Amino acid sequence: MKKTIINLVTILVLTMSIQFSMAQTQESNVEFKQESKNVLAKMIKKSPSLQSYYDQSYGYAIFPKVTKVGVSLGFAGGKGVVFINHLVISTSKMKQLTFGLQFGAQKYSEVIFFQNEKAFEQFMNKKLKFNGQASAVAIKKGASADLSYSDGVAVFTQSKGGIMFEASIGGQHFKNQLIED
Repeated sequence: MKKTIINLVTILVLTMSIQFSMAQTQESNVEFKQESKNVLAKMIKKSPSLQSYYDQSYGYAIFPKVTKVGVSLGFAGGKGVVFINHLVISTSKMKQLTFGLQFGAQKYSEVIFFQNEKAFEQFMNKKLKFNGQASAVAIKKGASADLSYSDGVAVFTQSKGGIMFEASIGGQHFKNQLIED
């Protein structure tokens, strides 16, 4: 029974990944960049305290659509845009693997603020990996974003739908590609 569930989750993840990749390639880069900016603007509107992170950060990455599924083992992925001085410099692909008590599927947006050049460079050079020690604040209407930087990084998420019950640990990995002019 457990093997069947794991196989079904694997099939579901692969199907969602293929659909996600197809949808992303059909979307123009200009539209994707604008969608990313719109997601961040909505997050700031829901939680105005994010404005100071936006104004004072060295750089940030926005992942407008992250899809996650899990039954004991969880998988997530999404495509994002990386900014420095509020200008797009890179695209980024995020992959996440978690293990623990979890069941469900969800979509969410994620923004990662970098307090300084060192944290930003670690992200760009694939040396920044989030694990069970990292935390994120889920943005809700009217809620304040009470998260301080941890090792120069602050992470905020906003649910877009789905349902997920989770008590797990895991990590995120990022693959960045500089945009050439």
